[in-house]
Amino acid sequence: MQSATARFLRYLQVERNASDLTIKSYREDLTALMEYLGGTTGVVPRPSEITPLDLRQYVSALHQAGYAKSSVARHLATCRSFFRFAQREGLSQQNPAKPLRNPRPDRKLPHFLTTDEITRLLEAPPTDHPLGLRDRALLETTYSAGLRVSELVAINDDDLDLEGGLVRVQGKGRRERLAPLGRWAVWAIVRWMKVRPAPRRPQADRPLYLNRFGNRLTTRSVARMLEKYLKQTGLDRRTSPHTLRHSFATHLLDRGADIRSVQELLGHKSLITTQIYTHVSTAGLREVYDRAHPRAHPQPR
Repeated sequence: MQSATARFLRYLQVERNASDLTIKSYREDLTALMEYLGGTTGVVPRPSEITPLDLRQYVSALHQAGYAKSSVARHLATCRSFFRFAQREGLSQQNPAKPLRNPRPDRKLPHFLTTDEITRLLEAPPTDHPLGLRDRALLETTYSAGLRVSELVAINDDDLDLEGGLVRVQGKGRRERLAPLGRWAVWAIVRWMKVRPAPRRPQADRPLYLNRFGNRLTTRSVARMLEKYLKQTGLDRRTSPHTLRHSFATHLLDRGADIRSVQELLGHKSLITTQIYTHVSTAGLREVYDRAHPRAHPQPR
């Protein structure tokens, strides 16, 4: 099983060009599976010896351990991918994970900020200090383009088209997309670039956002920076960098954007992922209805 896992992870890296984070997640999931199957003896069965019953019991153990339904579903997806690979490589005659169904997910609406709250947050960083200008540009970019924090910190100067109001980002699965930048974001980025320090070491790809030491900003640094402004503004402490992405999608849909366009802007592979944002306000729905339905306005005869 350990040898098969190593082959599978190499396959993900070399043939599927999976990201380091994706490979790390698969490795952790398969390690957890092997630890469970090894039990008290530590003897892990071969992939060909693992049955659907073994995996059902493993899923039951995950539930009993308090794993969220989404986490259990991810573990099952890992198992399906691994055993599909094992079948193709002749390591197993069947895919024991195939008959297993994902747990029905709980419908949880994402936390988002109102437009007034977003304005308070974006205007919180001081504009009389270089780091304040950086933070303002960083927050404006995240909300304007609906970026994941990992996409935000990976932006290089060469990814920007400020005249066209666009930024090239690399999303999940290394899929590239062009994300729009509004006027406020472009203005904030230009102001930051004027005072940005030189990078600590010469780099072929110059990072857009640097820390005070001249190194590329990390996702954790962005989270800490946001926590500081949440305290200053008194906004909901549940707010995270991803909340700005949730707010971006929610505000677009509230104002009548079609869900397919929002899917493209977010870089979602599946429309199902985007549908979580369709919790638009009643007022927003009424406005769209009045604008779009042919018999919404004329007086009945």
